Amino acid sequence: MKTVIIEDEKPAARKLERLIGLFPDLELVATLNSVEDGLEWFQNNSHPDLIFSDIVLGDGLSFDIFEKVPTKSFMIYTTAFDQYTLKAFKLNSIDYLLKPIMEEDLEKAINKFKSFLPSESSNNSLEIKSLIKEEKQKLSRILVKIGYNLKIVQTNEVSCFYSENKIVYLQTKERNYPTDFTLDELQEVLDEKKFFRVNRQFMINSNFIKNIHTSPYYKVEMEFQPEEEITVSRDRVKDFKDWLSN
Repeated sequence: MKTVIIEDEKPAARKLERLIGLFPDLELVATLNSVEDGLEWFQNNSHPDLIFSDIVLGDGLSFDIFEKVPTKSFMIYTTAFDQYTLKAFKLNSIDYLLKPIMEEDLEKAINKFKSFLPSESSNNSLEIKSLIKEEKQKLSRILVKIGYNLKIVQTNEVSCFYSENKIVYLQTKERNYPTDFTLDELQEVLDEKKFFRVNRQFMINSNFIKNIHTSPYYKVEMEFQPEEEITVSRDRVKDFKDWLSN
């Protein structure tokens, strides 16, 4: 099965090449180092069965390649950050490995890939998409930008997410930070046991609920939140109470 690596860090690329070499049924046909290299290669070569791809490259995101050159290849993303989980699984991803990659984790991902391959007994494209959807991981950390610096925020440190002027912010004990997500996207990748969308503007973390007022309407006080009060939409009250009791 033909395989391609997309990785801009040479040590990481060499390690992945060595690990892939441990699997005799995988044939590495190319190692690409940038979005530019990727666009050129995929426009001029037959696409492989499987792609191992870092997400953040020196000249952009690897997503940029496949948004311009669609592929039916299966993807295993390799990255130091998991904030791109949702977008990854929209682009044929069957797994999402956080660096540093261990041989055991790689073997599990490859076995998962093999399980998605067509067989005489099963697996059509709809079945594969269903399997991939079930494999979605939950977001555990988010990369935010502060001026010219980057910061990793663990989602278990986030009191709430809220939308303001078309930007979604996360609130921690220290301050708020703008994110690249929408609240709809966060609903798909956050742990639903911890996070709940109380209305169109706010999503809260149960670990930071300070108080809940029930009259004349449901209002939630969080340990850390913006000045605006957080109310539960009327059509969400029942779901909210169910969520609190689970």
